Amino acid sequence: MEQNILLSIQCLVYNHEPYLRQCLDGFIMQKTNFDYEVVVHDDASTDNSASIISEYTRRYPKLIKPIYESENLYSRVGNKISFIINEKCSGKYIALCEGDDYWTDPLKLQKQINFLEANLEYSMCFHNTIEHYEFDEKADRIFF
Repeated sequence: MEQNILLSIQCLVYNHEPYLRQCLDGFIMQKTNFDYEVVVHDDASTDNSASIISEYTRRYPKLIKPIYESENLYSRVGNKISFIINEKCSGKYIALCEGDDYWTDPLKLQKQINFLEANLEYSMCFHNTIEHYEFDEKADRIFF
């Protein structure tokens, strides 16, 4: 049975091992009334990021779509790396979340898709976010 993917989550990863499980768990916990996919692009991490992605791919094979690089492309092509991940996405909409970030609201995607589908004149939406420093070098701050 072919899935009708409405949304593709793009997750760029490079040496995000300490944060990656929390990031991927944020995708998995999403409660939606539509199909979505998670395209995770590991840019030749030198830590265990690729192993974590493989683990989640085995556990969630219909959800997680990995891309593994054997050499770091960002150092060669910079932001053009987005073309690689874009080619693998099949959703009408794209959600972005890098491997060292995470989502806390299980209805995040549903809320955003509800808004976009009800307001076709909009091409994107976003929400407030909290910037948190792991080692308290700066106070948390909210971006509006």
